[in-house]
Amino acid sequence: MNFASDNTGPALPAVMQAMIDANAGYSPSYGEDALMDEVRDRLRTLFEAPQASVYLVATGTAANALALATLSQPWQTVFCTPLAHIHTDECNAPEFFTGGAKLSLVGQADKMTPDALRAAIGAWPAGDVHNPQHGPVALTQATERGRIYTCAEIAALCQIARDHGLPTYMDGARFANAVAALGCTPAEMTWKAGIDAVSMGGTKNGCLGVEAVIFFNPENAWEFELRRKRSAHLFSKHRYLSAQMLGYLRDNLWLDTAQTANARAARLAAGLRDVSGAEIVFDREVNMIFATLPRATHQRLRAAGAAYALYDGPLDNGPADEPLMMRLVCDWSITEADISRFLDIAHGA
Repeated sequence: MNFASDNTGPALPAVMQAMIDANAGYSPSYGEDALMDEVRDRLRTLFEAPQASVYLVATGTAANALALATLSQPWQTVFCTPLAHIHTDECNAPEFFTGGAKLSLVGQADKMTPDALRAAIGAWPAGDVHNPQHGPVALTQATERGRIYTCAEIAALCQIARDHGLPTYMDGARFANAVAALGCTPAEMTWKAGIDAVSMGGTKNGCLGVEAVIFFNPENAWEFELRRKRSAHLFSKHRYLSAQMLGYLRDNLWLDTAQTANARAARLAAGLRDVSGAEIVFDREVNMIFATLPRATHQRLRAAGAAYALYDGPLDNGPADEPLMMRLVCDWSITEADISRFLDIAHGA
């Protein structure tokens, strides 16, 4: 019953097999491997973007920080929400790799709105030498609260960015879960809505550690290559990154696993609604659930070995009926039996 994170689950057998298959003989290094050629072709086809520049890195933080560094200047500011991963979970890596560009927070939630973005951009008058200059707009899809932007919402935000001459970047650590939830194509959720660059995450959805960074404007390519190398994120034995991504992309595995994780979370959320004292905090849209349960229920679940994030506390001291918020995350490997057992314990069975 491990619902701690989609980072904690096992890798997909097909991804592991792809790495084993790649582990034979010799291969050109530093991204010159034939597997990377196939990855590039597959992603260009998937995104309906034959001119896109495609790169692989091993972590989401590297993807975000290097992409934003490529899209910004040190004297600029990146517009993101207060709960964006680049603000809350990356130890100032974007600021470091951009050479000092700051982050300007848009709104007060996990999703930004057009009005909030306009206000945030307007808070820094353009052309004033004393202010940070306007830089990229960064969207997290899905957000850190498990919510998603619709394609229309993305397009509206991208239009505001374009009106101010700003590029847009999508942090897609859970990109597949968002595509699965929206029922759209990767192209519709990115460049067709106005996104200039995106990370397509693999790590949270069944890979060992690989993220694709895709620029829809080829003029960004060379700078990203230089920044990737300079930051020590260009792998010598790159074929093992390529093999992971290739195994992930074949036969639409990337989408199937996301659909499975989302469906498991949907069943878990539906079951939680019937638990005494439970309240769903945010409507479930992808594979994450935020809910409250009474302290006594949490104590029962934890004693039975359930793993998940608990945001309020302390667990062992306080009224038994006090509601405490938790986050439950389903990855591709969560079983129906795991969910049934969790719900049974929550019900007190």
